[in-house]
Amino acid sequence: MAISVRLSPEDEQRLEQLAARTGRSKTFYVREAIHEHLDDLEERYWADRVIREWEETGKKSKPADKLWADLGL
Repeated sequence: MAISVRLSPEDEQRLEQLAARTGRSKTFYVREAIHEHLDDLEERYWADRVIREWEETGKKSKPADKLWADLGL
């Protein structure tokens, strides 16, 4: 799949310099950056959704230390 990404001039310059210094392509580093951060982004948006769904139920929550104590952990 082809994607077009618009970078700031500063980011583009940094990417070009990195590619020139290492002999790798700019595409290689763009793929690496996406691969490195995609898991974090997925987890962040999953957590946001889960919290929103929990809040919509109206159920009460409790601090983690209270929960762990109740569970004997």
